[in-house]
Amino acid sequence: MNVPTVTVDDVMHPTSGEWVVLDVREPHEWAAGHIEGAIHIPLGDLPARVGELDPQAQTLVVCHVGARSARATAWLHQLGHDVANLAGGMDAWEGAQRPTVRP
Repeated sequence: MNVPTVTVDDVMHPTSGEWVVLDVREPHEWAAGHIEGAIHIPLGDLPARVGELDPQAQTLVVCHVGARSARATAWLHQLGHDVANLAGGMDAWEGAQRPTVRP
């Protein structure tokens, strides 16, 4: 199955309303920095918390480098969600000097 994927260049700033951002990293990774306005649901918690997501909302799924988010994207896509994986994850996001929230 092909995983719907976008690059950082395909994504406007998340607060533009273009995307809902779902961050599937672990809590310590989230605490180190995340995309403003993102929803944090670690990958292991996603099956139990999938009901918190709107399947119709265009959702950008993010992890550290894109592997975990690709798995989450494939699963959510099979469930009928409008999702895309962020190629390169937070590494690509920060490498493009996109804004990141840090505590």
